[in-house]
Amino acid sequence: MAAESGHGDHQIDGRFNRRAVLVEEAQRRVLAAAGTVASEHVPLAECGGRRLSRELRATCDWPPFARAGLDGYAVRAADTALASPSNPATLRVVDTVAAGGLALAAVEAGTAARVMTGAAVPEGADAVVMLEQTAEAVAGGEKAALIKAAARPGQNVAPRGEEFRLGSPVAAPGELLTPGHAALLGTFGYAAVPVYKRPRVAVFATGSELLPVEAPLAPGQIRDSNSAMVAALIRECGAEPVLCGTLPDELAALREALARVSAAVDMIITTGGVSVGDYDAMAELLRGLASYSSSSPAPAPSMLLFNRVSMRPGSPTSAALLDGKLVLALSGNPGACFVGFELLAAPALRAMQGDPSPAAQAIIARLSSDIGKGSPHVRYVRAKLRFGGDGIVYADPLAFGKSSMMASLAEADGLAVIPSGSQGSKEGDVVQVLLLKRTC
Repeated sequence: MAAESGHGDHQIDGRFNRRAVLVEEAQRRVLAAAGTVASEHVPLAECGGRRLSRELRATCDWPPFARAGLDGYAVRAADTALASPSNPATLRVVDTVAAGGLALAAVEAGTAARVMTGAAVPEGADAVVMLEQTAEAVAGGEKAALIKAAARPGQNVAPRGEEFRLGSPVAAPGELLTPGHAALLGTFGYAAVPVYKRPRVAVFATGSELLPVEAPLAPGQIRDSNSAMVAALIRECGAEPVLCGTLPDELAALREALARVSAAVDMIITTGGVSVGDYDAMAELLRGLASYSSSSPAPAPSMLLFNRVSMRPGSPTSAALLDGKLVLALSGNPGACFVGFELLAAPALRAMQGDPSPAAQAIIARLSSDIGKGSPHVRYVRAKLRFGGDGIVYADPLAFGKSSMMASLAEADGLAVIPSGSQGSKEGDVVQVLLLKRTC
């Protein structure tokens, strides 16, 4: 294969006229085609794990009033300036204020009000002394408090608007909503929350050799394990899989099946049939499409985005627009299918839900063992991460890492990125590792 220049082009396979694009260019084209899904409102208690579709702002100052931070006495700090355990300040108690209540009397010179945590601080008071630094007393026949420590202005008082001012942003479009967001939005009265819909993704497995998972094995056939794996990956991205079963290696059946589901879903993912064999129907379908052009002012409703990516495993991974619908054609080999999904489908699904940073999260780690010979393509090697005694993160390459192998899929924490070149990577080399489980 000879190197070929061009926007994002890397190598070209002359026999099959399949031009490989760099992973970054493949991601760019897929994200540009993905767009975003529509918005909907969900009940506040169900918003966790969804992405906000528009900015939400504070509907009032928060706190909406000066609020006591603990149980104690609301005082004027100046009245306690000389207070100590041996010489407490004696203040007449004019009121008791519970959380949710309002004081009936202002705190004036020489007075105090008993307050509970979260209660509104009475007018005139500028500090709260914790209960443990006080004692009850009677002065002049009236209830009083002995203040045993000097207070400073603002002590144990959350001023009005300390956290939010009316109209200030609370959550931005595309934010992944957490339980903390639910608390904030509830505070500001958002009983229904605008979020992006969960993208619906049709999943097809192609191959006449495939059997249903529950079927007994037969000579020359295997069970369709890719569909369940892809469905689980789709759910991890916050989307909804629509399992459409298996398809034979027949062009007409494939074309009809994709057209049948297109209107009901936001994306289509197929596995298998993208290589260069005599029966690879998906590759044949894509060959009939007009190719992507960087000079085109707008994408055509049906066009090939790419049909080869400079990566291992999964170089036959392809993508297209069919009647305006994004189609990702992943390898039938489980390991390559897994990598293709993480690099292309996962970012696209996150972007469709408004994620402003949809790419996989990455860290830097040291390889704990050698990675074989060199490769003309960037390699994505399944690895398990661990902290060494030296505080360094190590990436342990896993066995059974070939594209057709799945034994190490369940163990992998990340994909170690091994650059292309005439040599592999050595033990101790620093590499980038794409994390398989996002923390946000």
